[in-house]
Amino acid sequence: MSKFNRHHARNRMHKRVRRKISGTAERPRLAVYFSNKNVYAQLIDDTEGKTLASASTRDKAVSEAGSSVATATKIGEEIANRAKAAKIEQVVFDRGGFVYHGKVKALADAARGAGLGF
Repeated sequence: MSKFNRHHARNRMHKRVRRKISGTAERPRLAVYFSNKNVYAQLIDDTEGKTLASASTRDKAVSEAGSSVATATKIGEEIANRAKAAKIEQVVFDRGGFVYHGKVKALADAARGAGLGF
């Protein structure tokens, strides 16, 4: 009997999500990733294969570090502000195989609250 590996399971779920969604220049993909130490968010145009904007807790503009609901909220607001600067109003949300709960929901709600449309 094989042992459950949560990283393998998340990758399987992420592949399933990525089969269904894709970002364009008009409506890029908002991809999120959570490590144990940091929170990352990117706006990606999949047709060109380019990152249009990004935000993470490793940026100097974001004062907080760590991977918590509070930092996910800050990153959601920051990515929405950077999207507005790049003249992006609508995105496709890619939860990255993570369950839409806790940090993922906090980041998405903060981005919506700052004016980014899903």
